[in-house]
Amino acid sequence: MTKDTQKLNSIEKAIEILLKFQEAKSHWGIRELSAELSFSPATVQRILQILKSYDFVRQDPATRQYFIGNIFYRFLQTLNATNSLTVLGKNFLNEVARQTKETVHLNVIEDSFRICIDHIESPMVLKASMPVGHRSPLYAGASAKCLLAFSSQAFIDNYLAEVNLEQLTENTITQPERLQKELESIRSQGYAISLGERTPGLGSLSVPVFDYDGLIQASLSLAVPEVRIKQEDHLEFCINILVEQAGAFSKALGFKTGQF
Repeated sequence: MTKDTQKLNSIEKAIEILLKFQEAKSHWGIRELSAELSFSPATVQRILQILKSYDFVRQDPATRQYFIGNIFYRFLQTLNATNSLTVLGKNFLNEVARQTKETVHLNVIEDSFRICIDHIESPMVLKASMPVGHRSPLYAGASAKCLLAFSSQAFIDNYLAEVNLEQLTENTITQPERLQKELESIRSQGYAISLGERTPGLGSLSVPVFDYDGLIQASLSLAVPEVRIKQEDHLEFCINILVEQAGAFSKALGFKTGQF
């Protein structure tokens, strides 16, 4: 939705500025941000100074560019404590992490992206990371494709009609027809597997979590280094654990076996 920047009030402008500090672009200068948002440099500078005084943004003294502030760390614990999925899912994440020794993460759809809302990092020396808040497109990686595959057909059709399938790595699927077949395969087998679709050398396994209406609420996933995801015994073991725990998680949300 395109906003008329001339009609935004000061609070809305401050929110628009904060929303620009995302993973794709984490640092901004005043003039750069002014051009991006079509706000005057004076307006951007004034708002950034106020945000800085409350620690919502911080400024590099050398480059004079602004970054997101440390105050957001204060919200993480509250966010997790009030999110029913992370509260209810913690035991299932813990069990997957305990048995597989791999990085486990919980993901949901946000604005046509996959976003990680909770994770437990692997204790292994060689491990894959998936930080809370990490976002990625829904067409690349098992944790994302799992969410997309079990969404409604209307959502899938709309998404594929609007998204530009960019080549993130040599393994990224960029043909809509091939992606459609991949989503069908994921629905058929009940889980998703990927290797190097977003990051070379990183594999992923993912299983859907459903609610009492049979609607997908999240994907329970593992991030696994390539060397271990290629070990067939370990791969099979991890899939079994994920399927078991995602099933228990869905049951806790009211989903009944055979409902799908």
